[in-house]
Amino acid sequence: MAEPARIEPRALTGADGHRWSLLCALPARPSASLLWLPALGVAARHYQPFAHALAARGVAVFVHEWRGNGGSSLRASRACDWGYRELLLDDLPLSDAEAAAALPGVPRIVGGHSLGGQMACMRLGLAALAGDPLMPTSLWLAASGAPYWPTWPLPSRLAMPLIYRFLPWLAQVNGTLPGRRIGFGGTEARSLIRDWSRTALSGTYAARGIEADIEAGMAQVRVDARAVRMVEDWLVPRASQDFLLGKLPLARVEAVELGARDLGVRADHFAWMKQPDAVVAALLR
Repeated sequence: MAEPARIEPRALTGADGHRWSLLCALPARPSASLLWLPALGVAARHYQPFAHALAARGVAVFVHEWRGNGGSSLRASRACDWGYRELLLDDLPLSDAEAAAALPGVPRIVGGHSLGGQMACMRLGLAALAGDPLMPTSLWLAASGAPYWPTWPLPSRLAMPLIYRFLPWLAQVNGTLPGRRIGFGGTEARSLIRDWSRTALSGTYAARGIEADIEAGMAQVRVDARAVRMVEDWLVPRASQDFLLGKLPLARVEAVELGARDLGVRADHFAWMKQPDAVVAALLR
């Protein structure tokens, strides 16, 4: 029987004073290390069952905390705003470096759920452009795809451009996106929603304040990629996942779809988080 994993938070502080904790699940003899990036508006603590399940199978898991969520010292407001630049250039490199330093020499994986999967792909692209020698060699995605509007099936596709223009407008007028009230994300920073909607409308990954060509970097990424999609996940149509993976033409991709019978819960965007064994098995296959 596997020894129980050691669970611990690791406190990190960014150059701008932002503080957060990296949630770590450390098995006694790790065979690999995973930096996991949450979905929009989801705190790191909600991935504890996923981290426990992976750690029980020998994979050390480091769950990042996004600004504005969980133990983050910041909350989005009219006076406190951020976008992809802060997440990708200020915060993620510190969590990535902490995970790498914690287990030197162990094979490294980066991955994420929903927006977290997109961020993992962008992080790999930026690392490729920088020639980062510690760049992870594997990518894991769960319920993740690009929000590009043509990837949605009809008739939903017809409404998506209007929705993708309305949400950043609402965030700008309100000071933040009131995600809890409208059923999408949490209280989200307006610049984050602006950057997200830019990809949703154009199909291109770019952000204000990031001079590097993220798309060019993603095209250089060589990783083993594994993607798990839930068959009833209306937030990630299959074409959405395929479009995101298409940004990584040099990746070796394995993709699988899981239904309710496989998962033991609804095959939607979030239910797997409470019962993650089937997703873990698919990622480890």
